[in-house]
Amino acid sequence: MFITLEGVDGAGKSSHLDWLKNWFELRGHRVRMTREPGGTPMGEKLRELVLHDSMHPDTEALIMFAARREHIEQVIRPALAAGEVVISDRFTDASFAYQCGGRGLSESRLAVLESWVHADLHPDATLLFDLPTEIAAQRLASAREPDRFEREKTDFHARVRAAYLRRAEQFPQRIRVIDGSRDIESVRLQLTSVLESLT
Repeated sequence: MFITLEGVDGAGKSSHLDWLKNWFELRGHRVRMTREPGGTPMGEKLRELVLHDSMHPDTEALIMFAARREHIEQVIRPALAAGEVVISDRFTDASFAYQCGGRGLSESRLAVLESWVHADLHPDATLLFDLPTEIAAQRLASAREPDRFEREKTDFHARVRAAYLRRAEQFPQRIRVIDGSRDIESVRLQLTSVLESLT
C-alpha cells in the first residue's frame, strides 16, 4: 500500500508520521517512511536547492519531478514490490498545490510531467491535513527557521490550500481530508477511521 500525506506548511502532518508507522507495524506490516522532495541521496541534494535557492517556477517544478523520478525508482517501487507499506510525506499532489496553486503554473503542463514520470503509479490513499491558513501561519511563526516556501505570504498559502481542496474534490476516493485544526487526539481518531476503512 502506498500512502501519502499532504497539506499546507503548518498543517501538522509531520507530527503524525511516527504514529502512522506504528499503527501499521502493530498490524504486522513492514513500513517504509520517506519524503519529498528527497528520499534518495540525489533527492536530498535537490531538496536543498528547491527549499533554499531562488529560481524560476518552471525550474522549481522540473526539479521536483526530477527528484520524484529517482524517489520512485530507488525507494517507492522496490519497497512496494517487497510488500512494504510506503508512507511518503508529500508526493505529486504537492506539485499541483504549490507549483500550480501557489506559483500559478498550468495544471496541464504538470499533468504532462506526472504522466511522464509515473503514469502507472499513484497513491492508494492520500491523507490531506487541512486547516485555515491563519492557524497554519501562527504555527509556523513558532517553528524552526523557515524555508523558501514557508516564508511566502499568506495569499500564497491560501492558494496552495485552495488547490489542495480542489484536488480532494477531483479525487474523493483517494484523498481523505483530515481536520488539522483539532487537537492531536481528535486528529488521530480521524486517521484511525480512515485507515480502518483502507485495510
